[in-house]
Amino acid sequence: AAIIGLCGVGLALVSHLWVFYALYVPGRAVFASPLELATSTATSNWFIRRRPLALAILGATQGTGLAAMPVLAQAIISAWGWQAAWASLGIYTLAIGVIPALLIVRRPEDMGLEADPPRKPSLSNLRRHSGRPGVRNTGSEPEFTVGQALATRSFWVLAGFSAVGFLVQGGVIVHMVPHYVSQGLPGSSAALIISAFALAQVAAGLAWSGLAYRFPVRFLLAGSGLFVALGAAGIAVSGTMGWGLAAAGALGVGIGGAHLLLRTTWADFFGRGSLGSIRGITLSFQLGGQLVGPVIAGFTYDAVGSYRPAFLALAAAVSLASVVVLAATPPRRPLPGATG
Repeated sequence: AAIIGLCGVGLALVSHLWVFYALYVPGRAVFASPLELATSTATSNWFIRRRPLALAILGATQGTGLAAMPVLAQAIISAWGWQAAWASLGIYTLAIGVIPALLIVRRPEDMGLEADPPRKPSLSNLRRHSGRPGVRNTGSEPEFTVGQALATRSFWVLAGFSAVGFLVQGGVIVHMVPHYVSQGLPGSSAALIISAFALAQVAAGLAWSGLAYRFPVRFLLAGSGLFVALGAAGIAVSGTMGWGLAAAGALGVGIGGAHLLLRTTWADFFGRGSLGSIRGITLSFQLGGQLVGPVIAGFTYDAVGSYRPAFLALAAAVSLASVVVLAATPPRRPLPGATG
C-alpha cells in the first residue's frame, strides 16, 4: 500500500515518459501481486467452509473501489488536471491502506484460534458435489507441498486459464477508455462504462460464491471464461454507451467469477499449509497475463489503428481456455508423510 501510494504521488510530478514507466510499472506490479497475494491468502487461511462467501466479500470491497475511482479520477482531471488526480489517489492510498495492512493476521492459528471447520457432508451431498473441490466434499482439508502441487495436472490447467483470463482482462480494461473515446464517446461516458464493469464484477462475485457450493468448479470456471469472451467481443464491436455498458457488464460477470473461483480453487485443491507459496507461483501467470495483454492491444492499435482485432483475438483465446479448464479436476491427495 505504501509503495502504491508513493508511486501515485510521484506520477503527479512526472515530466518524461521513462519516469512515468519507472513509477507506474512497480506500482502496478505491487497492486497485482503482493497486495493480491496477501489479502486473498489471508482470507483463504481464515475460512474453509465459508471460503467462497468470504472471498466474494473481499472481491466486493475491491470492486466497489474499482467502480468509484474511475469516476472520481475523471472528475478531478476535469476540474484540476491529471496531476491532481494522481496526487489525490496516491495520498488516499497512503491514508487508507497502510494501517489496515499492518493489522492483518496471516491465519487464525497465529492467534490460537481455528478456521471455521469444513462441514462433514452427508452421502447425498457427496453424490451431488462429487466434482467440487476436496475440502467441502470429504470433510477434511488437503495438504499439498509446493512440489506436490506442481506435479498435478490441475495446477497447470488452472495456471494456464489464469494467464489467458487475465491476459484478456489487462488487454481490454487498460484500453477500454481510449477504445470508446476513439469511437466518439466523451471521456466521462467511457469512465462510466469502466464503472459498470466494476459494479458487475462485485455483483457477480457474490452470485458465483453461491454457485460454488452447488456445482463442480471446473464448469463454473468455464462459464466465467465464456462471459469474459462475450464481454471482450462485445466491447470490440460496440461503439455506443448502451452496448458498451452491456458488454462491460458481461466482462465484469466473467472477471468477477474468475477472480473468486480461482482464489477459492487454489485453497480448496491444495490446502492452506503451503497456500502462500503456491499462490506466489500462480500469481506470476496472472501478472504475466495482465502485463502482456495491454502490450498486445497497444501494438495492434498502432499497427492497424483499431483495438477491434486485438479484442476479438483475446476473446477467442479465452474461449479456448474455457474448454481446456474443464480438465481441472480435484487432484488426488498425497499420501500421509509424503513430501515433494
